[in-house]
Amino acid sequence: MANFLILGVCVLFGVIFRRLRIFPADTAQSLNLYALYLSLPAVILLKVPQIDLSPEMLAVAVLPWLMLLFSAGLVLAAARLRGWPRPTTGVLLLVVPLGNTSFMGVPMIQAFFGAAGIPYLIVYDQVGTMLIFATYGSLILALYGRDGAVNLAATARRALLFPPTIALLVGLTLRGWPYPAPLAQLLEGLAATLTPLVMTAIGFQMTLRLRRTTLAPLATGLTIKLLLAPLAALLLCRLLGWQGLAVDVAILEAGMPPMVTASALAAAAGMAPELAVALAGLGIIAAFLTLPILFSLL
Repeated sequence: MANFLILGVCVLFGVIFRRLRIFPADTAQSLNLYALYLSLPAVILLKVPQIDLSPEMLAVAVLPWLMLLFSAGLVLAAARLRGWPRPTTGVLLLVVPLGNTSFMGVPMIQAFFGAAGIPYLIVYDQVGTMLIFATYGSLILALYGRDGAVNLAATARRALLFPPTIALLVGLTLRGWPYPAPLAQLLEGLAATLTPLVMTAIGFQMTLRLRRTTLAPLATGLTIKLLLAPLAALLLCRLLGWQGLAVDVAILEAGMPPMVTASALAAAAGMAPELAVALAGLGIIAAFLTLPILFSLL
């Protein structure tokens, strides 16, 4: 509970900083870039050696792909039923299946499960979310983007060359080789900055601006992402007899809010920008309520 309160305080600081205009308007982007290039890779390099390649890991790696099929199917059904325009459908198909499983995931998993849950998060994020983003996400951007503005190969290349992905490959290569003490201390110091940086950036970016036309697809997308998908993951895992910390981490990861990067790319591609931004922003706010409920069900 104390860890969860710390997350809330950091988010509150971000909101206050934005209101008081203490920092520049692009502060959130700067904080996210620092986390992307230094803090998150440090966490991955520290935790990858702790990954136990057990049968539980198979469930962690498979679950995000099953959630992709589930979420995309529900989005297509809702879009057909409601007759939503093509850009709206494209945004939902891109943003709803892709969760904020690293930036939001790391502090949340640490808050609920402690450091022991991080290795399983890394597998879910890198083998699941990032590969889905590089393949499925690039395809959706190419099919629904404005005038083919998004290059599939370039988008996939950027996703695969993300610093966290590189850190994962380096960490796997160095498995079994203990880090020298100075390097380990450096990585621990960088990793410790992730939670305050990311949660402050989230608070800095929060906005409640909405237009009436976005309400129905927004509500549908968030209902699928924050409620139906994680509940389906929980039910599936219990029916299959999948238990343990690794599975519980994967289920909570399935309930993370929409990925900010996917939202930004959807907006840049001209796919209903207001809806894309609202899904990410309001999804983060709603997740502070839905994630504790989901955790109580595990």
